[in-house]
Amino acid sequence: MTSARYTVVHETHYHYDSPVSLAQQLAHLWPRSCAWQRCSEQVLEIDPPPTLRRDEKDVFGNPLTRLNFERPHESLHVCARLMVEVLERPVIDLADSPAWEHTRAELTYTSKPMSGPLLEACRYRFESPYVRLKNSFVEFSESCFPANRPLLLGVQDLMKKIFTEFIFDAEATQVATPLVEVLENRRGVCQDFAHLMLACLRSRGLAARYVSGYLLTQPPPGQPRLIGADASHAWVSVFCPKQGWVDFDPTNNVRPALEHISLAWGRDFSDVSPLRGVILGGGSHDPEVEVTVLPFGEVAVPKPVKAQAVQE
Repeated sequence: MTSARYTVVHETHYHYDSPVSLAQQLAHLWPRSCAWQRCSEQVLEIDPPPTLRRDEKDVFGNPLTRLNFERPHESLHVCARLMVEVLERPVIDLADSPAWEHTRAELTYTSKPMSGPLLEACRYRFESPYVRLKNSFVEFSESCFPANRPLLLGVQDLMKKIFTEFIFDAEATQVATPLVEVLENRRGVCQDFAHLMLACLRSRGLAARYVSGYLLTQPPPGQPRLIGADASHAWVSVFCPKQGWVDFDPTNNVRPALEHISLAWGRDFSDVSPLRGVILGGGSHDPEVEVTVLPFGEVAVPKPVKAQAVQE
């Protein structure tokens, strides 16, 4: 079976304006165990050391690390180092999926008992903090879901439509930018495109979940791979009664394969943020995040230091 091996380093730095006296953090930094990937090594470096650390599973089955800090600190550094092998996924005939209306009916509550997989999928049918259900999302995806269209072909068309009609713009949105604004402006980042695709699918009564992870990126021709030059990524997984959960990446118009590393999944970004929490004190602060995805056997070099202009 074809596979790809990676070293992943995810670093988060917080520098606070004033000391933090108490803090609690939730970290989704361990990859899920999946049929298509396995993690052979995982190390979590934390400075300052937490007063309490607890590793467990969240309500969606993702590995979760709880961190408590009960001593004053002026900065926080969390670094996750992973060795992951991604396996080739089975080939799926998208046309050999039930009509999207049939899938919607299967996911609709009736007096008939539901199977375990259907019940699990139903938790991803409804609104969530960053994904609202509106007619505008149904209208946007209308051309992708004509009557009796096989579900997965319709989802593939929706992925392509978002990729074609939207522009990747890292300055256009923030975490809490409403999806209706993203739809109107046709700009955003991978998180926005994943949320938009979820809204279109759930507004039609279909089940879809948000997947967080990493994507191997390629440096410009002739240039070396740089440490910290990558970023977290996000895509969508759709439930099909026949094929199970099937992944789609609207940012790149591809089905996730060997270059996608799955970290966690939930209803939207709020469920699987790599690191989030509450603090007492600290003043204003913005995290500095650096991600490196390095194929096994390759070498990355540090980013060049930008020269600062000298004022006379």
